[in-house]
Amino acid sequence: MKPSAIVTGGASGIGLATAQLLGRAGARVLMTDLDGDRGRSESKCLASDGMDVTFVAADIVDTASVEALSADVLSRYGGADMIVNVAGWTSIAPFLTTQPSVWQKIVEINYLGTLRVCQALLPAMIERGGGSIVNVASDAARVGSPNESVYAGAKGAVLTFSKSLAREVARHAITVNCVCPGPTDTPMLNSVRGEKEREAMVKATPMRRLGTPEDVAGAIAFFCSAHARFITGQVLSVSGGLTTVG
Repeated sequence: MKPSAIVTGGASGIGLATAQLLGRAGARVLMTDLDGDRGRSESKCLASDGMDVTFVAADIVDTASVEALSADVLSRYGGADMIVNVAGWTSIAPFLTTQPSVWQKIVEINYLGTLRVCQALLPAMIERGGGSIVNVASDAARVGSPNESVYAGAKGAVLTFSKSLAREVARHAITVNCVCPGPTDTPMLNSVRGEKEREAMVKATPMRRLGTPEDVAGAIAFFCSAHARFITGQVLSVSGGLTTVG
C-alpha cells in the first residue's frame, strides 16, 4: 500500500511544493490549508498529473477543525505515515510597536498549530508502527531576525518541541525533524518584504539567490524518506549558505 502524507499549508509555497514532490514519489497526499479555493484548485492540478492528491480545508488554529481533519485522515488512510507541518504566518514590525493580538496570532499559527496537528495525528501513527514528522521552522529561530522577534520566538519553540518530541516517540519508530528555510521566494515572503529587502537578502546569500519552495521541499522529502530512518531530533537549514549554524 502506498504511504500516506498530510501537508499543512499545502495551498501554496513550500507546502504545495512538498505535496507535489511527495505525490510524485508515490505517496497518497492530503493537502490542507485555510485557503480552500486555492487548495482545491492546486490539488486538482496535481491530481490531473496522475498524483494521488486530495485537499481538505482546515484551520490549525481551531482545535475542532484539526480534530475533524484527523478523523478524515483516519477514514481515508487509517492514519498518516508522514506529517509535514508547513503552515505559517509572520508580521514585520519592530517589537515595541507590535500588539498582543499579533503575538497571539503568530504563536497560534506557527507554534500551537503544529502542536495541535501532531497531537491529533500521532496516536494513529503510533498504532501504525512508525512514521515521520517534519516541522518547518525558520532560520530566524536559529540566528534571529530583526522586526520578527515574536515569529523567531515561535519558530524557536517549534525547534525545541521537535527535539523533545523526537525523544518521546523514537521508541515507536517515529522520527521527528525540523527544516529551517532561509529567505525563500514564497507568497508569504512577498507579502511582507519589499523589492529592496528582497535584493538585500539575495546579496547577503552566498549562493546569490533566494531559495525556492522546491529547495525546501527536497529537504522535507529527505526526512520523510527511508534514507532518514535513523535520523531524528535534527535541524537542517536550507538557506544557500546565509546561515551556517553548528
